[in-house]
Amino acid sequence: MKTLRQCTDRQEWDNYVLENGGHPLQLWGWGELKSAHGWSAERVLLTDDSGEISGAAQVLYRRLFWPFRSIAYIPRGPIITDDNSEELLNLLADHIKKTRHCVALSIEPDTEQFTVPKGWKPSKNRILPSRTILLDLSKSEDSLRAAMETSTRRYIRKAGESGLVIKKIHNRGELDECLDVYQDTAKRAKFNLHSRQYYYDAFEKLGDSAVVFAAYSDEKPVAFLWLAVSANTAFELYGGMNETGKQLGGSYGLKWHAICKSKEWGIARYDFGGLVDGGVTGFKKSWTDTETVFAGTFDRPLSIFYGLWGFAMPIGKSLARTMKSFLGKK
Repeated sequence: MKTLRQCTDRQEWDNYVLENGGHPLQLWGWGELKSAHGWSAERVLLTDDSGEISGAAQVLYRRLFWPFRSIAYIPRGPIITDDNSEELLNLLADHIKKTRHCVALSIEPDTEQFTVPKGWKPSKNRILPSRTILLDLSKSEDSLRAAMETSTRRYIRKAGESGLVIKKIHNRGELDECLDVYQDTAKRAKFNLHSRQYYYDAFEKLGDSAVVFAAYSDEKPVAFLWLAVSANTAFELYGGMNETGKQLGGSYGLKWHAICKSKEWGIARYDFGGLVDGGVTGFKKSWTDTETVFAGTFDRPLSIFYGLWGFAMPIGKSLARTMKSFLGKK
């Protein structure tokens, strides 16, 4: 008989995630980061009578306004196989319904195909984009280059000839300089950032799973790229460049460096962090001739207010974006 067991040991949790192809957003540190900024995290393991583990899920909870109370969310998880997915998902839903007051349990599996049990349904209320660029790092560097647009290969060469020096960031002082670049990027591109403390916490709580590369010109960072990494996946979190970085092709040199380093480290996949309309989508798509579409978001309704939640969430997101944009101009 399979049951759920709460995990309170970081090493046990991360070992399971890393050994079983888990996504970086299922690592302990990601839950710690979100717990410091409005969420709470619970980690559960699927075990049998002998204690053998066959599945895992890091569940994030966030309080909502009345009458929804809260939402349960599993980013790029759970970690399961086809043989035990129905059992784990149903046990999770029952556990959350008994112990929490959630309007729904939402999952965004780390796979292109996913079948949910009876009682679950596809959802349009996505948190992570389902479309992304996902590079197979088992391919040779020549094969990866061949799939790029000609202009991308040219810009990579330009960055290599520009004298840029690429370094891995190791401390908060170096991170602060990158965040100055990020602030410049956000102002120019008109998007909103988290508080600086959020990025400090991400750097600290993700630990070795947070990898930040920066491109330097005249000993000053002009572009940076921030990854969250697991044994299987390198996932882009944040990135930016200033005008000097743009002129020197810093984003191209950085991304190619990050891809090659991830490949060198034995990581299987490199995820560009999603595709959304506008923004840098054209830049991301220039790196390969194939787009990946994940299975999407699935919900298990846990409240009579679920139908209203499906209607209210998009409106709430739109209002939040409007308020952030307005406040950002103040």
